[in-house]
Amino acid sequence: MLEIFLKTLPFFAVIGVGYWAGRVKFFTPEATGYLTKFVFYFALSAMLFRFSANLSITDILDWSYIQAYFYASLFVYLCVTAVALLRRRSVEEAAIEAQCSVIGNVGFLGVPMLVLLMGADAIGPVMLTLAVDLIFFGSLVVILITGSRDGRMSAGVLKTVGLGLLKNPMIVSIVLGFAWSASKAPIPVPLNEFLSILGGAATPGALFAIGASLATKSAGRLQVATWLSFAKLVLHPFAVAVCAIWLFAVDPYSASVMIAAAALPVAGNVYMIAQHYGVAPARVSASILISTVVSILTVSLIIGWVS
Repeated sequence: MLEIFLKTLPFFAVIGVGYWAGRVKFFTPEATGYLTKFVFYFALSAMLFRFSANLSITDILDWSYIQAYFYASLFVYLCVTAVALLRRRSVEEAAIEAQCSVIGNVGFLGVPMLVLLMGADAIGPVMLTLAVDLIFFGSLVVILITGSRDGRMSAGVLKTVGLGLLKNPMIVSIVLGFAWSASKAPIPVPLNEFLSILGGAATPGALFAIGASLATKSAGRLQVATWLSFAKLVLHPFAVAVCAIWLFAVDPYSASVMIAAAALPVAGNVYMIAQHYGVAPARVSASILISTVVSILTVSLIIGWVS
């Protein structure tokens, strides 16, 4: 377990450096925003395209994996939603809290860290996890918030969701990568080296951006934020483990990657959604901060366990 902790520590150390840079204002919120855009639209997209272009979708598409992760996440999502409604929170707030409980930082933290720690074969399962998060749960929260405000489901809501998916560079880069792979065309050496160089910036850039963005997060509303962090770091990986190991009999290696991905802290894009719609941004901010700090230990424990 100590060996795993020492392997994960450098990743969180880079996050810590980014946090320090943000706290002392060496990296302003504006600079953090531009760094995040660079990683999101360029570096991470290049990495995902290169990974998927060198894979066959038929080799990684595993419906047992998708079902196990989906149903486990949906179970936790519904539990946290029920708790929020019992506390007499609105549907909008319940949707945001539920989002915190199942959407981990798979893109910025999971892709670089799990591939390096668990091997290159982890990229397929990680991509499937990312796809479920982005396509289903990323759409669900928008539908619930806008639908509850309008009082009905409208074509405008579906259009917003559809455009959001089409504009997401992670989805676009994965789809284009698999399309290239399906064409059987080899990646030209200059293009492959270009993608390698640009994609190589994803890991340090993403980790630094996570830390710098945490510097602007507050730790208010600790009671609810602690509950949401517990749901994300403990309940979610536990539910995923039950589904992957016992209910759907997922391949052991893929199951280990799925559980590790589920153990990641609350993703920063949940805060972006909360801030955009004006729904409990302080609560989400605190959840991201607490879950990221605590995950320094919990992620190491879970990766050590599944390994």
